[in-house]
Amino acid sequence: MKKIVECRDVSKSYFQGKMEVPALKHINFTVKEGDYTAIIGPSGSGKSTLMNLIGCLDKATSGSLLIDGRAVESLSENELADLRLEKIGFVFQNFQLLPGQTALENVELPLTYANIPRKRRRELAAEALGRVALSDRLDFYPNQLSGGQKQRVAIARALVNNPRILLADEPTGALDSRSGSQVMDLFEELNREGVTVLVITHDAGIARRAKNRVEIRDGEIGYFSD
Repeated sequence: MKKIVECRDVSKSYFQGKMEVPALKHINFTVKEGDYTAIIGPSGSGKSTLMNLIGCLDKATSGSLLIDGRAVESLSENELADLRLEKIGFVFQNFQLLPGQTALENVELPLTYANIPRKRRRELAAEALGRVALSDRLDFYPNQLSGGQKQRVAIARALVNNPRILLADEPTGALDSRSGSQVMDLFEELNREGVTVLVITHDAGIARRAKNRVEIRDGEIGYFSD
């Protein structure tokens, strides 16, 4: 299987005044196309920092990060934006839906940035919502949806561009256990369809549902397990 994410001796530090604060230390790991991988760690372990790097929202201080064979550190801001749009779908803990837009309009957003014509945008957004069993909620606003439905809208938005990687940051953190389980069922279904899924979580139960698990503590990879 082709490597779709590859971290090569990746480190990330932040600066508080003149003090350097290491967040990630010499990270080495890979995600292959079609994998379902969980990165698990407690609060402050560095997992969100790693997500930001893999999502091309930030750059490493040292080392090399490759997304679908492209070295992120060598890309311009415009190239990074294009890579995010074309390769990565994001799912966040708090959904990040626009309250004044319907489910359909929220899912259309990435297609707007990709300059897809309006009629085609609506068709693709409706298909994506159908894929997450929300064809009957196209015209509903976020405040008319349950937490689980909001997260499914967010997943549809992440999928509408057919990204190579679905990157989910604590995707069940704002959900009750039943809704959270339904969202994880959906991730497993999408993975069976060939989507590469990478989940960031502090929940060992959520991590156990992935095919592969990586533990991160104090900015360092702890171990891999199948």
